[in-house]
Amino acid sequence: MIFYALAAAFSFALSAALHQRAATRQPRFAALDPRLLLRLFRDRLWLSGWIPDTAGVVFQVLALRVGALAVVQPVMASGLFMAVLIEAAIAGRRIARRDLIAVAVGVVGLTAFLLLADVHAGVTRPLPAAWAIAMGCAVAAIAACVLTARRRHGAARGALLGVAGGVAYSFAAALIKDLTGGPAGSLLAAVVSWRSAALVVAVALGLMLNQAAFQQGRLAAPLTALTLTDPVVSVLVAIAVFRETLSHDPMRIVGLVLAAGTVGIGVWLAASACPTRPDGHRRR
Repeated sequence: MIFYALAAAFSFALSAALHQRAATRQPRFAALDPRLLLRLFRDRLWLSGWIPDTAGVVFQVLALRVGALAVVQPVMASGLFMAVLIEAAIAGRRIARRDLIAVAVGVVGLTAFLLLADVHAGVTRPLPAAWAIAMGCAVAAIAACVLTARRRHGAARGALLGVAGGVAYSFAAALIKDLTGGPAGSLLAAVVSWRSAALVVAVALGLMLNQAAFQQGRLAAPLTALTLTDPVVSVLVAIAVFRETLSHDPMRIVGLVLAAGTVGIGVWLAASACPTRPDGHRRR
């Protein structure tokens, strides 16, 4: 199980590094400008990044088949370290110490959050009203990140767009859970439902935000923000939409708050990193 999880982490890290390298070679576009994706779909390096990405999905499925989610996901978070190392190797520059510190703090917080989030099952098909409220909050959060990112540059802009992408991807995962939680034989109903349309929008939105974030300098800021935001928001969606519940143990709840705060510190450290010059040295 550990081997599969580490293989998945490495595959996703390599995919992210290749996609970021390809995205930085493109002209700068606005966060939700589809022209960036249209150009990337013609980029061989970007397309090649989907090969390790697909392998990562296969390894993750294998890991989850034989291991617990609370064990697999923290192990896969190690992919953040791998991505920072791979990106530095591809770019031919030294690894920024602040990037490693940000990733380390974030991974520790995420691991603690996932281990402490003892979530108990809720409903399999949430009510549309629950989705409406949650999606309204998600749209507001994504819009706030995108609008704020327009006034920022470099790592801060990349981290904000990464957070927005993480929110979009977390809702895509939740919609998949909803679509697959219906009664057997309802495939046609699922395909033509509003959930399928919302899933397409969420995936497209996440992909555009993710690639726009990759254009903003080093990989650490956007990838740290996206990787840490996704699981945390997913837990919140599970509670708000699927009515899943957490343990009532006060110490566990306090630990969750501290872990979430640690995740936030990791994202902040990545977002406040100093930019680098083309030669790989930090600007003073």
